Amino acid sequence: MTVLLWGLLGLLLFVIVLGLGMSFYLTRRFGLELVHTPAEYGLEYEEVAFPAADGLTLRGVWIPASGSQRAIVILHGHGGSLDPDIPRTPHFHRAGFNVLLFDFRAHGRSDGKLATFGYLERQDVLGAVEFLKSRGMKRIGLLGFSYGGMASMLAAPLCPDIHALVSDGGPARLRSAIEGRAVEWRLPRPLGRFLGWLTVALTSARLGVNHFRFEPVRWVGKIAPRPLLLIHGELDKYLPDFDELYAAAGEPKQAWRLPGVDHTEASEAQPEEYYRRVVGFFEQNL
Repeated sequence: MTVLLWGLLGLLLFVIVLGLGMSFYLTRRFGLELVHTPAEYGLEYEEVAFPAADGLTLRGVWIPASGSQRAIVILHGHGGSLDPDIPRTPHFHRAGFNVLLFDFRAHGRSDGKLATFGYLERQDVLGAVEFLKSRGMKRIGLLGFSYGGMASMLAAPLCPDIHALVSDGGPARLRSAIEGRAVEWRLPRPLGRFLGWLTVALTSARLGVNHFRFEPVRWVGKIAPRPLLLIHGELDKYLPDFDELYAAAGEPKQAWRLPGVDHTEASEAQPEEYYRRVVGFFEQNL
């Protein structure tokens, strides 16, 4: 019994240390690894800086479309930057959309030392919308990938100037995304579930904000009546609760489920169909 007790205590200590390490990893600043520009795709662009709604400086690129007052904001994933998403921009520009890409706070070129999985990133999205309005944009859509999808689903309920939203792999809950990462590490699912809860609890204590309140599944229903498209690869371990997320969303809503596709890999698995659907969604709703 004593050996078993010490074993259980050792396992608990391991999970607590792992959860604290995960919390610091998820919220740390991420540097710039790749550098690309729209010029590589023959697009004219402007490097821009603008304030988030709370005043922090964000940096990105603005790709104008002559004569258009419709714009799409492309929002990158956790630990990344705008650069990997630049190859997506010609599809939208050819359809007559202005395009804005920027680095989230604590990522790449933008200021900030703390990533918060949507709680503060809402301010980044709201700042981007204000920037677009200053450039004369009348109809604004968001295309968010994973982390960017989370931020989009948390920001849109606060901003009526967002007219349509696509979330590609945006997790329903941070804790379930962490559980998915734990499963990839071959931890037992119950242990991964506890690790997810513990990481969010520790992060909430560290940052002084209840992150359980800022789960997209709690907010996605407030986006209605603006149209929403949710894209889900059915092998996505970071979004095991996709059905709950879709059920919580209000109408009008669409789901595109892709069998055999992993996290945010829809555009690689079916590129022609991907841009037909996503560009078409924005053409119809902006």
